[in-house]
Amino acid sequence: MSNLLLNLKESLLLNFKESNLMILLFNGNQGSAFRFVNIPLINEMRLDERISKQGHINLFIKRGAQSPHNDAVEYVNGLKNVTWHIDKVINAQTTEEIQKNRGHDEYEDSKNRGNFIELIKFMAKLRVDIDDVVLEKAPKNAKYTSLMIQKEILHIFANKMRNKIRDEVKDAKFSILVDEAKDESNREQMAIVLRFVDVDGFLREPFFEIVHISDTTAATLKQEISNVLFRFNLQIQNMRGQGYDGASNMHALVAAAQDEISIWEFLSKLTCIVNLVSVSPKCHQELQSAQAIEIANMVATGERETGRAANQMGSLHRAGATHWSSHYDSICSLIDMYSATCIVLSSLVVEGSSQTIRGQAGGALKAMKSFEFLFILHLMNKIMKITDLLCKALQHKSVDILNAMEKVLNTKALLQTLRKQGWDNLIMFMASICTENGIDIPDMDARYKGVRSCKEKDHISIKHYYHIDIFNATIDRQLMELNSRFNEGAVELLTLSMALEPRNSFKSFKIDDICRLASKFYPDDFTNQDMHHLRSQLQHYEIDVPHHHKFHNMSTISELCRGLIETEKQEDYYLIDRLICLVLTLPVSTATTKRAFSAMKLVKFAIRNKMGDEFLADSMVLYIEKEIAENIDLDSIIDDFYFMKNRRTKLQ
Repeated sequence: MSNLLLNLKESLLLNFKESNLMILLFNGNQGSAFRFVNIPLINEMRLDERISKQGHINLFIKRGAQSPHNDAVEYVNGLKNVTWHIDKVINAQTTEEIQKNRGHDEYEDSKNRGNFIELIKFMAKLRVDIDDVVLEKAPKNAKYTSLMIQKEILHIFANKMRNKIRDEVKDAKFSILVDEAKDESNREQMAIVLRFVDVDGFLREPFFEIVHISDTTAATLKQEISNVLFRFNLQIQNMRGQGYDGASNMHALVAAAQDEISIWEFLSKLTCIVNLVSVSPKCHQELQSAQAIEIANMVATGERETGRAANQMGSLHRAGATHWSSHYDSICSLIDMYSATCIVLSSLVVEGSSQTIRGQAGGALKAMKSFEFLFILHLMNKIMKITDLLCKALQHKSVDILNAMEKVLNTKALLQTLRKQGWDNLIMFMASICTENGIDIPDMDARYKGVRSCKEKDHISIKHYYHIDIFNATIDRQLMELNSRFNEGAVELLTLSMALEPRNSFKSFKIDDICRLASKFYPDDFTNQDMHHLRSQLQHYEIDVPHHHKFHNMSTISELCRGLIETEKQEDYYLIDRLICLVLTLPVSTATTKRAFSAMKLVKFAIRNKMGDEFLADSMVLYIEKEIAENIDLDSIIDDFYFMKNRRTKLQ
């Protein structure tokens, strides 16, 4: 500090030899006390004396004489401007230091110049012609390595990929899948995915665009979607379906179950239990130890068999918001580790690090050892075991509506069977579980004394509460949710579309059903004249295609679509091929958009949370659709980069 003050004094004497100085002094010995001091600089010793006595010179230096009022105003303005403070100027970092602190240094002697420059260096080592014209060997004013240049190149690349997707769609009918989520900087983003059948008969779902939206109202979504489609010349009249946020997935079924208060309370307690047991490495280690002891005892008594990959230890799973099967995994993990979890919670009640944790552990342990919690735990396990297959099927990227609807019908049938026949089996199972874990089994014929509305004067039994209010009500909620998301219209669409299935040698083929499908659901795609030709084509199709060896082992409508193209029969039966493509185009799930948001978390994370919307969208297109990126001509990107605006140096 003494050297700093000496340098400051010399600078002051050099520049202000014949003037008075008004400076703001800070006295470190007297707290945060500021005061203005007028120092005539005729006497150099007086400045030394002032500096040595006051310690720190902090803010403002003014040359010349003005009125006291104007001086005071300028001093206050200087005081308010924090960037003028001497301590800020002293601690200010140079551009080189900032780059080093951010993780890369672009100077020539640096070993870490950033990914972009390091890639250029790598390419230069591979090819001599590149090495002769890049980085230090390039003109000083045309190196083309700035962040702005990188973004321009990326934007050209991303638009090339979007235009390639647009060229694949051509004039075909398509659907869109749309979903919203917040990024790392808490900005609402809307992902758009196209669904169409390409010229080779393959069902495609490429990621197309991600757009920032100010809100999630229908008007805003419509406007942004229209802007994207218009920008790339995708005709809205060719759009045949729209899928939004999770059509019939585990998240929707869990949300339906949560409408029952008892189920909502159970899921809240389940989340609390998982968080408590996973709160620290110590709890996790204790859970592992308890599992090891339990497994060893069960192996010793013959309750478990030994073998390769058997009796492995795990941990409790958290339920995720977008990972649809995570709720089922969370319930299964708690069932498998029920005893070990109780041991960990008992330990937390005594040895918890705070009163809050000890209290929460005590409440969670009390809930786990109640009959109601255990009953709902195993009930939800049975329900989710039935719905899990449907949810996983809807996560497949290219599932067609026929397979999806078949799984919906199967799920409904199994839930109905569980409702009619599952109560007695569940109660018998609960009796053995409660006896094993020392939990009291309530008298089912006794009066239920739970919290009920004052208007409900009737007295119900405990059996009525568990059988009607929980068991039946929860299953009914699942059935209602499936019926609402797959309504009568969708079921009729399924029934009619099944006539196109090639399964079992076209056993379901019906000309009348196919014609009704075209006339009722696709009146804009088939004129009256087309309907006459369609029936005629179907009569020939019925004799020709089922007996062709290429179609013998087919089971899905997707395979049928590709088979017609491979055998070139789509030219003879072009109306049937059109109808098949329309059915395949129907959106079933938003699994692709969920994957896009998973990729967004990798592209835009905490350190890059200020990434712009265009930069984010371009980066995601390139990251997700790698197969399309591999087929982009790099020379065309260079041409577009050169013709975008006048460049100082030609790139070719």
